[in-house]
Amino acid sequence: MEPTPEQSPHHAYPDHWEADVVLRDGGTARVRPITTDDAERLVSFYEQVSDESKYYRFFAPYPRLSARDVHRFTHHDYVDRVGLAVTVGGEFIATVRYDRIDDRGRPASAPADEAEVAFLVQDAHQGRGVASALLEHIAAVARERGIRRFAAEVLPANNKMIKVFRDAGFTQQRSFEDGSVHLTLDLEPTAESLAVQRAREQRAEARSVQRLLAPGSVAVIGVGRAPGGVGRTVLRNLLGSGFTGRTYAVNTSFADDLGTVEGVPAHRSVGGIGEQVDLAVVAVPADRVPEVVADCGEHGVQGIVVLSAGYAERGAEGRERQRELVRQARSYGMRIIGPNAFGIINTSESVRLNASLAPESPKAGRIGLFTQSGAIGIALLSGLHRRGAGLSAFISAGNRADVSGNDFLQYWYEDQGTDVALLYLESLGNPRKFTRLARRTAAVKPVVVVKGARHSGTNPPGHAVPVSRIPDATVSALMRQAGVIRVDTVTEMVDVGLLLAGQPLPDGPRVAILGNSESLGLLTYDACLAEGLRPRPPRDLTTEASPRDFRRALAEALADRTCDAVIVTAIPWVGENGEALTGEGEVLAAALREAATTGPAKPVAVVHVEMGGLAQALAAATSTANQPGPANQPGPANQPGPADRPGPHPAAAAPQARTSSPAASAATRPGRSGAGAATDSADTTYSADATDGTRPSAGRIPAYPAAERAVRALAEVVKYAQWRRHAAAPGKVPQFLDETIDEHATAGLIETLLGPDPDPRGRPLTHDEARELLAGYGVPVRPALPAPDPEAAVAAAAELGYPVALKTTAPHLRHRADLGGVRLDLVNENALRRAYDELTELLGTPAELRPVVQAMVPRGVDTVVRASIDAAAGAVLSFGLAGAPSELLGDTAHRLVPATDRDVAELIRSIRAAPVLFGWRGAAPADTAALEELLLRVSRLVDDHPEVVSVALEPVVVATQGLTVLGATVRLAPPPARSDLGPRRLPSY
Repeated sequence: MEPTPEQSPHHAYPDHWEADVVLRDGGTARVRPITTDDAERLVSFYEQVSDESKYYRFFAPYPRLSARDVHRFTHHDYVDRVGLAVTVGGEFIATVRYDRIDDRGRPASAPADEAEVAFLVQDAHQGRGVASALLEHIAAVARERGIRRFAAEVLPANNKMIKVFRDAGFTQQRSFEDGSVHLTLDLEPTAESLAVQRAREQRAEARSVQRLLAPGSVAVIGVGRAPGGVGRTVLRNLLGSGFTGRTYAVNTSFADDLGTVEGVPAHRSVGGIGEQVDLAVVAVPADRVPEVVADCGEHGVQGIVVLSAGYAERGAEGRERQRELVRQARSYGMRIIGPNAFGIINTSESVRLNASLAPESPKAGRIGLFTQSGAIGIALLSGLHRRGAGLSAFISAGNRADVSGNDFLQYWYEDQGTDVALLYLESLGNPRKFTRLARRTAAVKPVVVVKGARHSGTNPPGHAVPVSRIPDATVSALMRQAGVIRVDTVTEMVDVGLLLAGQPLPDGPRVAILGNSESLGLLTYDACLAEGLRPRPPRDLTTEASPRDFRRALAEALADRTCDAVIVTAIPWVGENGEALTGEGEVLAAALREAATTGPAKPVAVVHVEMGGLAQALAAATSTANQPGPANQPGPANQPGPADRPGPHPAAAAPQARTSSPAASAATRPGRSGAGAATDSADTTYSADATDGTRPSAGRIPAYPAAERAVRALAEVVKYAQWRRHAAAPGKVPQFLDETIDEHATAGLIETLLGPDPDPRGRPLTHDEARELLAGYGVPVRPALPAPDPEAAVAAAAELGYPVALKTTAPHLRHRADLGGVRLDLVNENALRRAYDELTELLGTPAELRPVVQAMVPRGVDTVVRASIDAAAGAVLSFGLAGAPSELLGDTAHRLVPATDRDVAELIRSIRAAPVLFGWRGAAPADTAALEELLLRVSRLVDDHPEVVSVALEPVVVATQGLTVLGATVRLAPPPARSDLGPRRLPSY
């Protein structure tokens, strides 16, 4: 909306205050500034507010607004007087207003930093979290305009409004004066206010997804009159899944007398249905979608799945059509999956929703699957089905214009029916938010991600999101820091997902290997070593081993306290006539399940070669119910059973109870509610907090056709289990840093260096400026004195003291000792002059080389420490060894800022060349404690001062005692906007 001529040109309409928000019930609304054009909307809104709410707002009966009131409430300068409205369908449902006041409560202008605030919410929308969302936005506006405190007068009976202020998390004071409650809120964000905001965001976004996945009624719009077509296909799939709610077919071309299609009521519009419709699946041409959205929005539909193509994947015109689709849907409070989506599936017995193009619903299970690609979604559904895995939900979001993977992370975090979250992503719309949500979710259940379009540097067509500048390797490291299991292919995603869904988490990397093939066992052993696991020597059961021998060996391995996981290898038995006995696979599967379900809770995986019967039997569904009788009682490993009898037999019934070792705990199980089994029931769970170590159902044992695939999956699960254990006791920032950091003085220095009108592109600091800035955070940098001629070099050496180093600082030679631009251990003037002559003779003139002299420091390991701010991902701390390891081999590790003591300890140990720091080949270990402290100081600097957009310390020489920073470059710039710290808002496109 544009400002009117009556508004001051100095205070133009602040369109950046406009925002779409998700409310407590999952619906959306728009927050925007009130303008002079809103007079009629304001009057209409006020007429729909109850007398009681008006009384609470004005402290007296106030049946209608006067013309003066309307003028005052619609005319703002957007600085000292600001009004915001919440709209749905273009009409007001709530308003908030602040007026700047002085210390005596009179109207004022800056520098007065207090304002009086008042809210009014339409009664029909109270309880939806509207006022809480408005408080976040009006507080952010006030801070932007230099206001630090809100004052509010509330009647004691107005409990709802008092609760809004009380629960916001801001520092506040309350008093009772003249019959009303006087509240003062400090608007500076606090840890509590940020936690409150994020908790509300989680509940609202999870609820918005729940409304899409569990509708009470669905209308398929675009159902053809004849069989075939997308709409008719979705309708049949919906009916075939046994959807428990009401279903309607909609097409404007239906004849008036057409009663049903496929046995469901047929209508020409959503409005013609005459009943509440919760979800609409839209399968009409793109040019007809706007009228469909309007029909849905005007009749209370809560969400839409747009299967139609022809949007951002088709170029500029399509991108604009997609933006308008999002704006239109959100104006009605609806959320969108798509456009260009494949659909959604919910296998819950109480819903049974298949609103997709998938002809068959997957089995019910405990894996949640989100994909941005329909083709990848089809492949994943097929792969999981073939290997016996069940899903709790499936979402193919297409262009992901609105609902994204972040929303589903919010939902799966608290969904008791999902134990493992699998996501195929081609873009990250909000990397900061993704890592925050992923870290929280991964602390209670695994999150496995495949990232497509990793190296293109652009987003896939249709994904209107910011492009991050950070390399893919850095993205991968940051995901791992957040506990995300990142894999490279969808095949690996299925491999890891099956192991997580069916087996408990391991306590460590120790792996037992057993099987009837020595060669296959050795391949598995080698693969374990390559993946960083600690395998025990393979146990060869010989080719004569029976299923009973496998059962006994597996039971012994699971009972061994020096083993954390077991890999079973199997090849077909060969009969006397030389033919493979394929039926033995089913018997072997039964034997393995029996041993696994009666032994201690440790993960088991099977590697098989050409034993399809074994893989199919292991993938077969296992009951989730506890069965009475002996089958539920664990027995000795040599107890006779079906597995002892020779020849092909049907698989024996597997016991349903599994006993855990005493050391097992909640941290060893994949899901917050316990991993349980990836069974056909989504209703049976077990508590992750149980202390008896038992599980009510047998997990499926995943089978892999190659040792490398099984071992890679197990290695990822081992690393995730270790992260979970560490996440239970997160690191901290040592208190001693506060005593040696001058945050206030550094802030003043940065303000001076940037100047009153800083260049948006920023500016690099000189050597001396960088030294001064870093010194404020306890990071001393060795002085480097310029040497434009030999005499200046000699004078510099005399000032610093021999021995010295002579170095070039020209960009093409900086840190390039291999090109001869560095001379070390110059012990006297003659050596210095000789080195100076050699440099200028070989490499160029002093003006080109820019030589400097620096005092020598104790020998050590040359390292590099960097920190930079990416607008999308945030501040990133990086570490590596200087020179070829980091520059040529890319051996650099990364962590998000702020980093804790645990983060930096892991950072320096996670590079491949880390042994060099810890006494490689008999060398003295470097002082890694000093290095960790340096990393913490750099992290704290960029976290405290976002104007420091990049820092590079190179080289940092880490000796056996202490370290020395020999070079530093720092760049300052106006800080980028932090969308993750502002009020809740949906992405705008």
